[in-house]
Amino acid sequence: MRCAILADIHANLSAFEAVLQDIEERGGVQEIWCLGDIVGYGPDPSACIALLRQQPHICVAGNHDWAAIGKLEISEFNPYAADACRWTGVQLNTGDVEYLEGLSLTLTRDDFTLVHGSPREPIWEYVTSALSARDNFRCFDTRYCLIGHSHVPAVFEETDAACEREEMPAILRLGVNRLIINPGSVGQPRDGDPRAAYAIYDREANIINHYRIPYDIEETQKRMAATGLPDLLVERLTNGW
Repeated sequence: MRCAILADIHANLSAFEAVLQDIEERGGVQEIWCLGDIVGYGPDPSACIALLRQQPHICVAGNHDWAAIGKLEISEFNPYAADACRWTGVQLNTGDVEYLEGLSLTLTRDDFTLVHGSPREPIWEYVTSALSARDNFRCFDTRYCLIGHSHVPAVFEETDAACEREEMPAILRLGVNRLIINPGSVGQPRDGDPRAAYAIYDREANIINHYRIPYDIEETQKRMAATGLPDLLVERLTNGW
């Protein structure tokens, strides 16, 4: 079985389509595991929801998914994210809202727990350091946990002595030690690489392959500018920050 691991699509249809095309060119997958934030920031929230729903998939809720439908207050969002969230909410149709309302906070598949932020706080917490990861290993029972939210690819490994953080490698071989794995963002990377990020889990080989995929950034930026989304959100796609 092969599964694609996607996080933080953020209404970036061009990036999402490029990732799906790359998946097909690599032989396809049986299921997509989506780690939340389908919407927010980008210009095509409804289209991204529709495209995801056409795929065999499971998905957990992200903070932007909930905020766009009023299940989460936007008072803690920065002004740019809040503006984008308000705009996003207006774009969603009834089916979109019902789909987002039905998303779970946590799901499990095989040896994996799926959450958006962290197993301790699925909606809000960012896991960016070995210290925060160490505490979160106590909050899930499976061997591995898949997270998004920070938009930065990373792997956190629990060992007998400590918890270690490393950049997400091109090939991650799954072993005995427990891991928290972030594949990075499809639609708004923040690690200095503007290409869309995603991963494919190969159960038979027991590995996760990590990929970076170019997409038409300028097309997304033009669509964002045309909708009146904040300039900062438009500009940040150029450099992946």
